[in-house]
Amino acid sequence: MKAKITEPQFRMGLILVTTLFFMWGLSYGLVDVLNKHFQEALHISKAQSGLIQAAYFGAYFVIALPAGIFIEKKGYKAGIILGLSLYAIGALLFVPAANMMTFSFFLFALFVLALGLGCLETAANPYSSALGHPSTAEQRLNLSQSFNGLGQFFGPLIGGLFFFNSVEGDSAASFDAVTYTYVGIAAIVIVLIVFFAKAKLPDLRENEAKLDAANLQNNSASMWSHSEFKFGVITLFFYVAAQVGVGAFFINLVVETWPQSSSQQGAYFLSIAMLAFLIGRFVSTGIMSKISANHLLLIYAVINSALCLLILTGAQYISVIAAIGIFFFMSIMFPTIFAMGVKNLGSKTKIGSSFMIMAIVGGAIMPFFMGKLADHYGTHIAYVLPLICFVIVIFYAKSDQKITLAQVD
Repeated sequence: MKAKITEPQFRMGLILVTTLFFMWGLSYGLVDVLNKHFQEALHISKAQSGLIQAAYFGAYFVIALPAGIFIEKKGYKAGIILGLSLYAIGALLFVPAANMMTFSFFLFALFVLALGLGCLETAANPYSSALGHPSTAEQRLNLSQSFNGLGQFFGPLIGGLFFFNSVEGDSAASFDAVTYTYVGIAAIVIVLIVFFAKAKLPDLRENEAKLDAANLQNNSASMWSHSEFKFGVITLFFYVAAQVGVGAFFINLVVETWPQSSSQQGAYFLSIAMLAFLIGRFVSTGIMSKISANHLLLIYAVINSALCLLILTGAQYISVIAAIGIFFFMSIMFPTIFAMGVKNLGSKTKIGSSFMIMAIVGGAIMPFFMGKLADHYGTHIAYVLPLICFVIVIFYAKSDQKITLAQVD
């Protein structure tokens, strides 16, 4: 009989933790809008605006391992509260950043905010995966990540509605909406801190210890001896690079390939893309009950490679539609690669998860190089880099299929 996505005793914990996925999805959805907003309001190049993602995702690399060690000692709940606290501090730093109107201060605020998100992801991703039977870990994490997609959908809507209204007028006024938005986020996060501090979350450390005792051989080996983990870290680096790059310059692509469009309209198109991402999460989680996770990952990676080739043509309208399609087929990639990478690590899951989160640094590196290509050759040409990344995902999905068949035999 097929295992349920999660057992009743873990259901409330999964519901609570899933709220966190929405909150960091909202933050990420706003970042891609900030990229184009800062290009116009602060008069910076596309390559310079790529530093926004460098600060944001570079923080994941810095915090992931310390967060994993902290969670190992103090538990998932403590890691979640620490992450939320840093999230709130970073959001509130937008107030002095807007007053000074300096790009470097905004980068610092985003860096602190992302330190919190990195801590949250280090805790919440493996926690969601572990709240049930290992055979349904990919489905469970994809279900939680679906609400991450919901947050990403609302982010560009908020940014498009408010961020671009005053760029051509008073430069100080153009940042008022940004400030109010992040202060509002900080208020919500502070409420969540209080809520999680009082909530009783399942502590899985005892369960993990029992699992380790039942599988000593698996846990005595180095986590780097697990090829699905080792190559999973590498693949996640390139996948996140692709996802962040596709989103970072999506509005630029719209402005350049959709005739008579504005940055504000581009933000609304980005919301449509995020809606496709959200729908992809829910639909694909259901498909996983019929098709194995690694096979679905392979199919989606092949499709996205083809869509990148379409964008490289620079064709009007078609390029934007193809980019929206990429979001749909990216929907399950992060949680699926993550869950495939850590599901056999046993007691090393927390530390292994830290390395997987560190791989998110790929998102810090990609936008700068895509920005360089976009500045010199046009935004559509920059999509050759995500193409390369999706090809790497194809190879990982195929290799995991071989590993799964070998384990069955």
